[in-house]
Amino acid sequence: MRRTNETGRRDDGPEAYAISLFELNRMINEVIDMRFDDSLFWVRAEMSDVRVNATSGHCYLELVEKNPRTERIVAKIRGMIWADDFRKLKRYFESQARQAFTSGLKVLVRVMVTFHEVYGLSLMIIDIDPSYTLGDMARRRAEIIRRLMEDGVFDLNKELPLPALPQRVAIITSPTAAGYEDFLDQLRRSAGGYVFYPKLFPAVMQGERAEASLIAALDAVYRHRALFDVVVIIRGGGSTSDLNCFDSYALATHCAQFPLPIITGIGHERDETVLDLVAHTRAKTPTAAAEFLIGRMDEAAATLNALGERLRAAALGALDSLANALAANRQRLPLAVRVRLERAHGLLENLRLRLREKSLARLTTERHFLEKTDQYLRLAAPEHILKRGYSLTLKDGRIVKSVSELREGDRVVTRFADGLAESRVSLTKPLLEDPE
Repeated sequence: MRRTNETGRRDDGPEAYAISLFELNRMINEVIDMRFDDSLFWVRAEMSDVRVNATSGHCYLELVEKNPRTERIVAKIRGMIWADDFRKLKRYFESQARQAFTSGLKVLVRVMVTFHEVYGLSLMIIDIDPSYTLGDMARRRAEIIRRLMEDGVFDLNKELPLPALPQRVAIITSPTAAGYEDFLDQLRRSAGGYVFYPKLFPAVMQGERAEASLIAALDAVYRHRALFDVVVIIRGGGSTSDLNCFDSYALATHCAQFPLPIITGIGHERDETVLDLVAHTRAKTPTAAAEFLIGRMDEAAATLNALGERLRAAALGALDSLANALAANRQRLPLAVRVRLERAHGLLENLRLRLREKSLARLTTERHFLEKTDQYLRLAAPEHILKRGYSLTLKDGRIVKSVSELREGDRVVTRFADGLAESRVSLTKPLLEDPE
C-alpha cells in the first residue's frame, strides 16, 4: 500500500514499506511458536552470569558454549527460570551434585524456546540433570590427574620425608577463616605441651581469585623455605562448589613439586580434591591437620622414650654385671691378696739373700783392694824409701828432681831416714851416659 505525505504527494521511499519493531518481533514470535510449537529440548551448555531477582525470585542467566581448545565462546543465549521452578531445581541440583547452582558449571538442561517482543529470544529452563554436571566435573578432574601423572609429578610431594619434629609450620589460609583459629587452638592445647612455630601466609580460599592467590602464597613460602618444616593448607566449611579452586592443574602442579611436605585440611570429609591427591598428607579438617602434626610429635616422643628405656635397661644391666663381678672379686680378693703377698714375700726374701751375698762379696773385694792400696802406699811412702838407704834433696822446701834445677852456690837440704844435712852446691854435672 502506497502512502502520501502531508503535501498529498505519493511517497515511494523506504518508509512506505516499514513496519514497527513491535510488529517485527511479533512476527518472529509467531514464526518461533509455529516452528517449535512448545517443543522441549535437552541442551548441553555452561552457565554464566547466574543472578536471582531478590524481589520476584526468578533466576536469570546466560547459557554459553566454548571451543574446547581455545575457550572462545561460540554460542550464547539468555536463559531464565521462574521462581517456583527455580526453588525446586536448585534444591534438587545441589542435593544431587553437591554443588552450588552457580556460574561456571556445565549443565544438561531441558528448555523451551521462547520469544518476547520486549525481552527477545531466551530459553525457559524447566528441568536439569545433575548427573551430567557430576560427570563433567569427574571428567575434568580425571583429565587433570592424567596430566599430572604424565608430567611425572603426581607423587613427588608424597615422596618427601616428613620431619620427625614438624614444629615450624607455614600456614596458607584466610586470616578470617574459622578453621585457622581451630588449627592454632588445637596446636596450643596439645597434651604433650609441644611448642610449634606457625606463620600465616594469607590467601583467598574460594572464588575466581583463589587459584592465583594460593599459588602466590606458595611462592612466598618457597622464598623462605629454609625456615619451615611443613606447609599446611587449611580452610573451614562451605559448599562443595567452594572447593572448585582446589581442582586446578596449575595449583596442583605447584603443590606436587613443592620442596616441603604439604598437608591439606580443607574441611570436607566426603570430597577429595585434586590438591588433596597430590599433597603429602590429607587431613579431613583443619583440626585434624593439627592433630596429625601433634601425632607426629607424639611418635618422636615415644621413640625417644623407648630409646631412653632401652638405654636405662642397658645401663642397669651393665651395672648389675659390674656389681656381680665386684662381688665375685670381693670373694676371691683375700685369697688372691694372700697368694700375691706370699709371692711378693718370697721374692723379697730372695732379693734380700742375693743382696746380702752380693754385698758381702763386694765388701770382700773392696777390703782386698784397700789392703793392696794401703800396702802400696806404705811402700811408696818417703819414710819407707829413706829407710832403704835413699835420700831426698830439697831446695827451698821442694824436692829436687833434676840436676838442672840446681846452680852453683844453691843451698840444699838432704834428708835421710834419721836426719837432715845442709850443704851448698859447688858443682853440677849432668850424666852423659846411663850409669848402668
